[in-house]
Amino acid sequence: MQSSNSQAAAPDSFRVRKVAVCGAGVMGAQIAAHCINAGVPVILFDLPDTKEGQTDKNAIVNRAIVQLRKLNPAPLGVPELASLITPANYDDDLGLLADCDLVIEAIAERLDWKRDLYHKLAPALPAHAAIASNTSGLSITSLAEALPETLRARFCGVHFFNPPRYMHLVELIPTAQTGPELLDALETFLVTGLGKGVVRAKDTPNFIGNRIGVFGILSVFVQAAAQGLTYELVDELTGTRLGRAKSGTFRTADVVGLDTLAHVIDTMRDQLPDDPFHTHFVKPAALASLVEQGALGQKSGAGFYRKEGKQILRLDPDTGKYVPADAHIDDAVAAMLAERDPVTRLQALHDSDHPQARFLWAILRDSFHYSAVHLADIADTAAQVDLAMKWGFGHAQGPFEIWQAAGWRRVAGWIQEDIKAGLALSGAPLPDWVTQGPVWDNEGVHTPQGSWNARAQRYEGRNTLAGYRRQIGAPRLVGEADTLVRNIVFENDDACCWTLPAPHPQDVLLLSFKTKMHTLSPGVVASIVQAVDMAEADYRALVIGHPDDPFSAGADLKSLLPIFEQGGAAAIEPVEKAMQDMVMRLRYAQVPVVAALAGMALGGGCELSVHCAARVAHFETYIGLVEAGIGLVPGAGGLTYAARHAAALQAQGAPDAPLLAYLKRFAFNIATAKVSRSALDARDLGYLLPSDPIVMNRYEVLYVATRLAHAMAESGWRPPLPRQFPVAGRDGTATLKVQLVNMLVGGYISDHDFQVASHVAQVLCGGDVDPGSMVDETWMLKLEREAFLTLLAHPKTLERVTSLLKTGKPVRN
Repeated sequence: MQSSNSQAAAPDSFRVRKVAVCGAGVMGAQIAAHCINAGVPVILFDLPDTKEGQTDKNAIVNRAIVQLRKLNPAPLGVPELASLITPANYDDDLGLLADCDLVIEAIAERLDWKRDLYHKLAPALPAHAAIASNTSGLSITSLAEALPETLRARFCGVHFFNPPRYMHLVELIPTAQTGPELLDALETFLVTGLGKGVVRAKDTPNFIGNRIGVFGILSVFVQAAAQGLTYELVDELTGTRLGRAKSGTFRTADVVGLDTLAHVIDTMRDQLPDDPFHTHFVKPAALASLVEQGALGQKSGAGFYRKEGKQILRLDPDTGKYVPADAHIDDAVAAMLAERDPVTRLQALHDSDHPQARFLWAILRDSFHYSAVHLADIADTAAQVDLAMKWGFGHAQGPFEIWQAAGWRRVAGWIQEDIKAGLALSGAPLPDWVTQGPVWDNEGVHTPQGSWNARAQRYEGRNTLAGYRRQIGAPRLVGEADTLVRNIVFENDDACCWTLPAPHPQDVLLLSFKTKMHTLSPGVVASIVQAVDMAEADYRALVIGHPDDPFSAGADLKSLLPIFEQGGAAAIEPVEKAMQDMVMRLRYAQVPVVAALAGMALGGGCELSVHCAARVAHFETYIGLVEAGIGLVPGAGGLTYAARHAAALQAQGAPDAPLLAYLKRFAFNIATAKVSRSALDARDLGYLLPSDPIVMNRYEVLYVATRLAHAMAESGWRPPLPRQFPVAGRDGTATLKVQLVNMLVGGYISDHDFQVASHVAQVLCGGDVDPGSMVDETWMLKLEREAFLTLLAHPKTLERVTSLLKTGKPVRN
């Protein structure tokens, strides 16, 4: 992530307050969408629509904005954000650039088109603005030549990966003239403002991610053909088992777009004639044929795969027809990939004669070989290569990490043997730094002192910009020093209670769970209560959260089921009561408790968080009460929270409006196990409050949470006073049930879904009481427990729970 260790701050005058994105195609529109996600005002430009009869000159942009609402995965946190993007065209609206601090060009990958656009934009740019090209591989220096000399210091490449909301990687590519302070300011904006992982790349064709990643795809084509492997088998081998994206190689290519892949390959072929691997920079015949036919992958409905109904078919390159995708990994090879020790795993793949294992060793060897040969050309350090592959291609580890973890010297020897035997894709020798000097002596490119700079022949640390000091627990590369320093207060098998070193607030206690998926086991529940007790006694605030995802997948059903099987509902009731007592302990703690949310916060995880004094949520937080999906109701205060919150909303909004109007949203979201699509959506669902901060960078969540907790304590925060609240009563239950009957008759829910939803409605409405009756939390929690335990004993609920534990998915019954 570093091109220099400059600690100089960007000028105070440079703030990204408004962004213009030029180009309303797939990438441009989605970059604009993500700026809006982050709360950054954005103007989206494109050509004026001059078709005969067209009265809206912004029609091209407006169509793109409408499309943003429909795309899946959704580029917007909530669809309504689309209306906040300002449409513009180059003929009428260049004056709008005067208020923009950053202009991102994202038009088609044509050097001449981009240069023409720069000529048009340059006179309208304000003196302080930065301009950047979102190119996937064109020369940034060549593009800069189209700008006036006075603008070149404010120009660079900024390459988002697709889709921009979800892909963590952004490559920042300077020219020799780009101002270092500007780069630092842009990196800070990208990291903290948009939540990205930034890698500074050199201005070489395809930069780092696509250079290494697309070479890896070409290697897969070559080696799969050599071993006679089908596309679906390759995807099984190169998916999660190998520590890569679930979609593997060919499914990923379909998602990205085969025309995009072909373009990047062409760029490598045309612009890298002296690359020692150039022989292989050619579009494979199957890829070229698909592109020629317009079969561009997911966006055209067919590519290497095609879906017919529920069946997935794969292309047979020999016949050009689609056939069932039904190949499977050999058990012995699967066992090799399941081996946890990286030394043993790579040894097994290297030594095996099985075609599938030979394929895997070959593609790994090719990636090691290519990355080593080109490290000095494309990146300042090996860290940038590994991070680009992790953040841009979904790899669990980059090529240098895998190599180092498996034994640097031994693997280097294997690579040399294959080069000598003519088995590698090039006869280019490994660079001298691989087999002698500091890297050989330290047995790897990553050390606690930093990562290897092949050109400078030294180890260099990561970027030292102040923004990175906000990151707590960001993953480190194999061999790097762990920067997370935890002062342990107490620790057990289920949880760890700790504090951060200065300069972080010393009066804030943190609690993290150690269970799988951070589920709420009885031990975790007890640890939460213990942490609250300690915070009240010796600290001023408590944060519940983790350096890694998710926040919590909910209650630990695996530990509860045996208790139920042995003692029935009576044995579960004390466990359920302990969960309820825990969330009430959080709600009325005498110190502020802040939940630091990221990833899933489901079921009990949602219930825990809504009872905290505040929440800090990563933008990609998916929160919801999902118990209905397994035939249960929320039993740890979720329904109590919903009923109490609905009453509060009624009191704050329109007291004369029926309470049921506020309850309905919660009722149907809970009954259908709805989960938020983002932290913004969680606000709309009522699981986050408008006052709860949303953080764009995952690794800044704990930083913000600890400071929020400290500030709340400093401000004299006090817990809420217990009070009664009105409920909708039996009339509200009856009204909700009528709507559920309609859903049942219409075939939208099953009989058991109806039973579960009826329990949800009855508890939310306060049970069999008169409308408007005042109840307290004790009353509501008792209703929750009764409904939870009743449903737990139902055979169909047990079927769902058992299926979930065995297969990861509940049956639909």
